[in-house]
Amino acid sequence: MESDAEPTTPRPGVPVRGSTSGRPVMAALDLLGRRWALRILWELHQSPAGFRELQRRCERMSSSVLSTRLGELTGARLLDLRDDAYRLTPLGEELVEALSPLNAWSARWAGETEGEAAR
Repeated sequence: MESDAEPTTPRPGVPVRGSTSGRPVMAALDLLGRRWALRILWELHQSPAGFRELQRRCERMSSSVLSTRLGELTGARLLDLRDDAYRLTPLGEELVEALSPLNAWSARWAGETEGEAAR
C-alpha cells in the first residue's frame, strides 16, 4: 500500500501534487521537485554510476531515498540501468541540456551575491 507522503511517479495527463490539470509541465515540476531528483540527474550527467557510487557522490543520501528516486526517474524514462550502472537516457540528457541555462544563471547569481552569506 502506498503512503500519501510518497505518491506514484508523476506522469503527464495525470493529476499530481499541486495540480489536477494533468499538464506535462506540472508533472515534470512535481518529479524534479522531489528531494534529490535533480542532484541524481546532475551526477549522472557527469558519468554513469552504480548505486553505491551514486550514493557516495550524493553525499551519502539514505539508500531508501536513493532507491525511491532511481525508481521514479527510471519509471519516467529519464534513467536506465545497464551493466550495473545508472545512466541518463536520451530523454534524460535532453532534460539536463534544457537545465543548462539555469546552471549558467546560477553562476551569474553566485557572482552577484558573492560574500553576502557572510554578512
